Amino acid sequence: MKRIIILLIILFSASFAYAQMNFLPKFIRKMYFNKDSTRKPGYVLLPALASAPETGLEVGGAALVSFYTDTSDHTTHVSSLFGYATITTKGQTKLSLNANYWTPQNKIHYLATISYYNFPFNFYGVGNNTHLADVDEVFEKRYKGNFESEFNLGNGLYLGYVVGGFKYYYRFDRNRLGVLNTDPSVEDKRGGTAGYAGPTFTYDTRNNNTYTTKGIIINAYYNLMHGAFINNGYEGGFFNIEYSEFFALSKKLVLGTDIQEQSLTGSRSPFYLLPQMGSDEMMRGYYEGRFRDRNYIAGQTEIRYRINNSFGLVAFVGAGEVFHTGFSFAQLKPNYGGGVRYFFDIEKGLAIRLDYGVGQKPAGEPRISGLYVALGQSF
Repeated sequence: MKRIIILLIILFSASFAYAQMNFLPKFIRKMYFNKDSTRKPGYVLLPALASAPETGLEVGGAALVSFYTDTSDHTTHVSSLFGYATITTKGQTKLSLNANYWTPQNKIHYLATISYYNFPFNFYGVGNNTHLADVDEVFEKRYKGNFESEFNLGNGLYLGYVVGGFKYYYRFDRNRLGVLNTDPSVEDKRGGTAGYAGPTFTYDTRNNNTYTTKGIIINAYYNLMHGAFINNGYEGGFFNIEYSEFFALSKKLVLGTDIQEQSLTGSRSPFYLLPQMGSDEMMRGYYEGRFRDRNYIAGQTEIRYRINNSFGLVAFVGAGEVFHTGFSFAQLKPNYGGGVRYFFDIEKGLAIRLDYGVGQKPAGEPRISGLYVALGQSF
């Protein structure tokens, strides 16, 4: 069954002048029509509504608080606290709390995440050519905590470490002849628990970390993982590297490029740790996890046009694939699409985005596509 997600957000037409919004409560105007340039803290709330056969009615919301740790230094990046929570009529829940903290002059960068998911998802199997007809409904419980710290070595170089842990648990009909039960390439179907730690590396020359118009960022990390409890025998690793570069073509036009590669290492391949194609940031349009395997590579180009201080348009095109051992150009899957941006905090460059992405049309299936509403830029 295809899960349909609808995020509702109230956005007003650009034809309304800011002065005409005075009938709104002050806190609403501050959240969505902020023209303050004093570098004061800002916040935004987003209502959410979703419906799916697996969940019934889902309601919740998201909240973002943004601030500077040094308001006098214009080189200090924006810090933020972000939370998202939903609950469904069938008792399922999703909760995520995130902190992104830059000390003054960007000397140290901290990232922390705590999340809990009790949520179903559609599993299609492992590989770059799974079939819609093989969809298997799986109920997942996931607990995860992550902490990163990076230290500025100068000239845009950061070195640090990451530590964390997770627990995955799955509930499904073990007698059903679904792909989760019958596909021999699907490992660790009961889930597992593990801790991880490893090094991180970042090279960052961006002029702004929320709305970049020029510069480069390269981020890489390697998590060494060791299982715990009944999963004590598991040893493996997860490698990620992402490269993004931005070019100011004119005052209002920016070109961005983004390439990412992920690999699972070790002799075992827990299906829930395999790199997955599709998200609201990369390969937009693909259901996250429709294609998954031990390796994943994708790239995209996005052109961003700033209509005025409050609104922008984007168009993007990209390609990617998952693979077990050997990459193949012939197996690359396309994606393309466009979207709009509303900048609710102009000074900090914070935006709400609405994107529609389109992917391939597998033989005998509808063309893959998806609609996204999210906070911040895609990369």
